[in-house]
Amino acid sequence: MNWRLGIGVAAVIVALALGGWWWLSREPAPVPLGGYIEGDRLYLAAPTSGALARLDVREGDRIEAGAATFQIDPAVLAAQTESADAAVEAAEARAADLRQGQRAAELAVIDAELRAAEAEVREADAEFNRIEPLVRRGIYAPARLDQARAGRDSARAAAAAVRQRRQVAELGARQEAQRAAEAETVQARAWASEAGARLGQLAPVAPAAGRIEDVFYDPGEWVPANQPVLALLPDGRVRIVFFVPETEMAHYRAGRTVRFSCDGCAPGQAEIVWVSARPEFTPPVLYSRNNRDRLVYRVEARPTNPAQLNPGLPVDVEPLDAAQ
Repeated sequence: MNWRLGIGVAAVIVALALGGWWWLSREPAPVPLGGYIEGDRLYLAAPTSGALARLDVREGDRIEAGAATFQIDPAVLAAQTESADAAVEAAEARAADLRQGQRAAELAVIDAELRAAEAEVREADAEFNRIEPLVRRGIYAPARLDQARAGRDSARAAAAAVRQRRQVAELGARQEAQRAAEAETVQARAWASEAGARLGQLAPVAPAAGRIEDVFYDPGEWVPANQPVLALLPDGRVRIVFFVPETEMAHYRAGRTVRFSCDGCAPGQAEIVWVSARPEFTPPVLYSRNNRDRLVYRVEARPTNPAQLNPGLPVDVEPLDAAQ
């Protein structure tokens, strides 16, 4: 019995020795890096004061890019937009009228005057042709020929004046007047475009997919100009912020992937997008007995599951090493 007891004791001692050797020789588990979730909100507002006519979202809603969010009462700006559109139509009509010249009825009057003037020219030519041979034969005095010649020249000049007036009537208004009318049209279009843009700004849409964090007004309340109506946290502006000891900084650079975990969220991965070039002391929120005096570098990473993360939530990041 004694030899069996000795063998058992020896086996226990060997097992304890092997276990102690394994415990002392194994590598210590890596200590997670401390950090937290951070997000930058977007505050959506309208540039014009007015009553909140419609609210399309609630706090906590997830929305996609381009989704409707709210609308300020558009009645005043809608009237201004209609007035601007009417001003554009009036300016375009005025410019077109100046370009096309006088109306057909006015041109018909000038045509009638031209026909009458040409008839007088023919009559004056016939009178001159009749008087000229008679003066050469001495039947009429030379003064009679001068009188006929003057009448002919006067009729021709009158016809030329009417013909020129007819051409001017077809040309329309002066070039200066046309350019002024065209400038007024451009100005009216600019006003209409500005009014339409202001009207569109009364109902902003979500610039990116994300979560509604806060709603500051209810329908019917008066919203001052440029005052945020709601706060949106876009998915692309959620990031993980953690701090790396200076002795381990060589392993961290933009483009590398880290794994993280947190309370209340599934473990995930994040791509490093920024590494600070300057060290800092451990932030107060991460103080502990082991790191209160360490210099650390701030690192930011973009998670692959931003929709599941809430800003302010603490996270643990698995350290990287050269082999990863």
